[in-house]
Amino acid sequence: MRFCLAFLLVGCAAEKTHNDGPDRPLPSGFAIGSATAGFQVDMGCPTWSAADCDDGSSDWYQYVTEATFLDDGGLYVTGEPVSNGPGMWELYEDDIAIMKADGHTSYRMSMEWSRLFPERVPDSVTSVDELMDYADTDAVARYHEILDALIGSGITPMVTVNHYTLPLWIHNGLECHTDLSTCTDKGWVDADRTTHHIGLYAGFLGREFGDSVDRWMTLNEPFATTLSGYLLPGESRSAPPGITFDVDASLAVILSQMEGHAAIYHQLKAEDTTAEVGIVMNFVDITPKDPANEDDLLGAEHMDYLYHRLYLDAFATGAWDPDLDGVVDEYRADLAGTLDVVGVNYYNEVVVTGVGTALGGSIPLLDFVPEFGWEPHPEGLSKVLAIADSYGVPVYITENGTPHVETQGEEVLDAHLAQMMDAIDAGVDVRGYHYWSFVDNYEWNHGLDMVFGLYALDIDTKERVQRPVAARFSEVIAAGGLDN
Repeated sequence: MRFCLAFLLVGCAAEKTHNDGPDRPLPSGFAIGSATAGFQVDMGCPTWSAADCDDGSSDWYQYVTEATFLDDGGLYVTGEPVSNGPGMWELYEDDIAIMKADGHTSYRMSMEWSRLFPERVPDSVTSVDELMDYADTDAVARYHEILDALIGSGITPMVTVNHYTLPLWIHNGLECHTDLSTCTDKGWVDADRTTHHIGLYAGFLGREFGDSVDRWMTLNEPFATTLSGYLLPGESRSAPPGITFDVDASLAVILSQMEGHAAIYHQLKAEDTTAEVGIVMNFVDITPKDPANEDDLLGAEHMDYLYHRLYLDAFATGAWDPDLDGVVDEYRADLAGTLDVVGVNYYNEVVVTGVGTALGGSIPLLDFVPEFGWEPHPEGLSKVLAIADSYGVPVYITENGTPHVETQGEEVLDAHLAQMMDAIDAGVDVRGYHYWSFVDNYEWNHGLDMVFGLYALDIDTKERVQRPVAARFSEVIAAGGLDN
């Protein structure tokens, strides 16, 4: 609210009225809403049985329930029961009603491969026609119901094809944690097999749900999978298979996911030529520990390359750097032009200490140690949006929020939105903003120890309790922008 202070101002003629609109209006047609991932929000149904609600067929379900992972203190897996989740698989209608009431026009969600195909699909399956016979019909029907409810409420779905989780028949994280060399289902380490199957899966999604979904994201934060699963699992984030500093496996996963993105892109486009397909990258504001230290400066530059530009360069131009030395070996036509949009997940700053020499011979540019934290750093958002925009395609903020939502939620939201508007004013083509997350969810290895939701979750009743940040977000949406 703006107040007229008569003792300071000559008059109040210039005072803003509601009909004037916001000082900084959102662009026309701007997509705004919230985001979730299926594994994190689906489970925990209040009245359905675990058999009907839980998805026990993914590597992440295995990761948060198997004693081998729970007992490994270096992986920081809390063992929180999945039944403590928000149960959106059952309660989606109520949640969509809340989104509609709050003015959301877009909702980013994922479809879980392990729900749709819980049983092993033979490697001999080579077409979407063949794959259709293996789909779980109940899961297919449920996703149709969710999409219909969103569209009927005026909310456009943005669907992530792969938000971290893999079916156990693709990745048995427990077996690979025990011995990566002998496990059969190696996930992203086995590039040919995983890329084959995820491409077919994407084709299935395009054929089955393409009439309802126009905006797809292929992968969520590919380097995060590598970092937390194969390089440096730790308190901030660990992931299946929970292996520490396997540089060769990390290299294989990075390259596999790049080819997997292209496979998803091409298969979706084959089924729906008008689909908008992009990738969600975990952008961070990378800062050298000591700006006067050449090793720190070089380490920050190398992290930016491995974390951001390696992938985006490949998808924009086909640049292929298979030994990750920063030198393009070839330009691949199958990778080039597989980027209709860029999704930006942004939370924090990362401070980089350069060590002056490669930590692992298979990745020459891995010569830095990053310090991750969760302290809000809104001033970095406009910087990373400019990086995303440099690839010449529209940009969507696909996740943004803070685990300090209870104490700093409104402040951090306003600061990030102001940074976004600064980027838009500077010419960055930002088309949408998605708050992470709609409701407190199962935050991977942390369980419910970390909360991000616009709505708090009562674990016992499954009630969604509005936080002040949700009211503030709804206010911004209703106003159509920000006031100075």
